[in-house]
Amino acid sequence: MATICLWFDGQAREAAEFYTGVLRDGKLGAHDEFGSTDGSDEVTVAFEAEGISFLGLNGGPQFQFTEAVSVMLFRDTQAEIDELWDALLDGGGEESMCGWLKDRYGFSWQVVPSGMAQWVGGPDAAGAERARQAMFGMRKLDIAELEAAYRGAAATV
Repeated sequence: MATICLWFDGQAREAAEFYTGVLRDGKLGAHDEFGSTDGSDEVTVAFEAEGISFLGLNGGPQFQFTEAVSVMLFRDTQAEIDELWDALLDGGGEESMCGWLKDRYGFSWQVVPSGMAQWVGGPDAAGAERARQAMFGMRKLDIAELEAAYRGAAATV
């Protein structure tokens, strides 16, 4: 088993509640606090979401998230992609390119169609290149456009 530790500057509980509210199968776990019973000195908050174990750590301002680390979240439909994309951006997130975004805490996520590997790495090399080029022009990924690019057709929406 593995756990992803996310370093926060005092927002571990808030972030854990946010993530467990917008990600699939989210649930809060144990927490550790030192010197208080009201959570004001909470140091860690465990939570699970998307089948991943996380530990939010209130470590202080020394370290910030960077785009060098992200979690990929796969969705089957455009509606699921749209819903998750909007939820993760809510409250001050920032769009990036190719399905990447930073949430309000500065952590990076990739919201990706479940069929992405077949389009950008499929057996049709020319189709895969068209799908990759289409992806490079997107912020939020569009299933119909990626699929159409792979097939060499215009997307019909």
